[in-house]
Amino acid sequence: MSNNRTNDMGSGSVKRWMVKMALPAVVGQVVNLLYNVVDRIYIGHIPEIGGTALTGVGLVTPIIMLITAFAMLAGAGGAPRAAIAMGQRDQQKAEKILANCFTLLLILSVVLTAVFYFTAPALLRLFGASEATLPYGVTYGRIYILGSVFVLIVMGMNTFLTTQGFSQMSMLTTVIGAVINIVLDPIFIFALDMGVAGAALATVLSQAVSAVWILKFLTGKKTILKLKVKYMPLEKKIIAPCLSLGISSFVMVSTESLLSISFTSSLSRYGGDVAVGAMTVLTSVNQLITMPLQGICQGGQPLISFNYGARKLHRVKEAFFCQFFTCVGYTTVFWLLLMAVPDFFAGIFTSDADLVAYTGWALRIFLMGAFSIGFQISCQQAFVALGQAKTSLVMACLRKLILLIPLIFILPLFFENKAFAVFLAEPVSDILSAAVTTTAFFVFFRRLTQEEASGQN
Repeated sequence: MSNNRTNDMGSGSVKRWMVKMALPAVVGQVVNLLYNVVDRIYIGHIPEIGGTALTGVGLVTPIIMLITAFAMLAGAGGAPRAAIAMGQRDQQKAEKILANCFTLLLILSVVLTAVFYFTAPALLRLFGASEATLPYGVTYGRIYILGSVFVLIVMGMNTFLTTQGFSQMSMLTTVIGAVINIVLDPIFIFALDMGVAGAALATVLSQAVSAVWILKFLTGKKTILKLKVKYMPLEKKIIAPCLSLGISSFVMVSTESLLSISFTSSLSRYGGDVAVGAMTVLTSVNQLITMPLQGICQGGQPLISFNYGARKLHRVKEAFFCQFFTCVGYTTVFWLLLMAVPDFFAGIFTSDADLVAYTGWALRIFLMGAFSIGFQISCQQAFVALGQAKTSLVMACLRKLILLIPLIFILPLFFENKAFAVFLAEPVSDILSAAVTTTAFFVFFRRLTQEEASGQN
């Protein structure tokens, strides 16, 4: 039964497979987003201190992003390799990849917890924390850091559920944790009067439940790839290809950390705490765009990878275009809503009138190029699904390292309103990187299909 379930990815309707795989993955990503968004919504509405507390918690974002990046290094690198191995009918190799990635996640959790816990206060000051916002950032950050092992397991291992075709189970992993988080947040924050500490504790406990859930499944009877102790010792020939492929996703997420630092440090200098608080809201709204896209691509990845491994390029092409048009359509609709009612989105996260007004102004600037994000992410993730590690890495670096971060510091030199110039860096880099990544992928895929046709002739 296990083999039949896997083999079905090479036959049947590609569109039906995309819906079956992507829909639960999108729901899972959206629900996963609620971990941070719900915390920020509740924190932003704490009486008297909501705006300041929200700004302080927002400054923890670079640390959260780095922890997530290391989870994706193992998960986003290992899952496509496992899918390709399954397409090649090499079950043992796929299970070794799963177990090696799990071991790597455990090692990373120990190192990251020790480093970030003790350096949190210094890092938050570097990120732009003021005396007013620092205590809230340290309180939230240290509790979250202590639970980073659960975050790494959930985010790193959940990709292996989707790559086996268990997209609904992958969705349930995040739904269970998010529901627990939503229930515990108001209890800890308001009923028990724990404030910011309560928000962090609710998040950690919910992630712990999700981690137990996913490990129980991967060691149970229903999984195709079983997590086995005998395969857990790291093997260079197994883990190295995973790391080489996962590095692009790692760079994409980790540069979000560097990006967040660049934004908050610049905005702290040019606009003060209100500008930094606005950036916290803008980051959350931006995640409402990007995380569903990640879900769409997470659903498309195993279908693309499996059929690429099976050399069924006509199905790879069909799967990619389903992924591509869905991503582009979603970002276009969301972009229109953002431009029409920016104050509505700002008001979701805070009741501070000054912060809402400033954020509504900044949102139209910061996300004016959001329509192009669907092009960039769908093509960049397709490179990952096809095992093109180096090209994917270059495309991941292009938007943030080559374009966006330098523009954050360069554009203020040419505008009187420095904060406006900082926000403007985002749409400029979005549009340019989308154009380059989309062109590069279509050139690559055309060459790939031509080579395949020549080989068959």
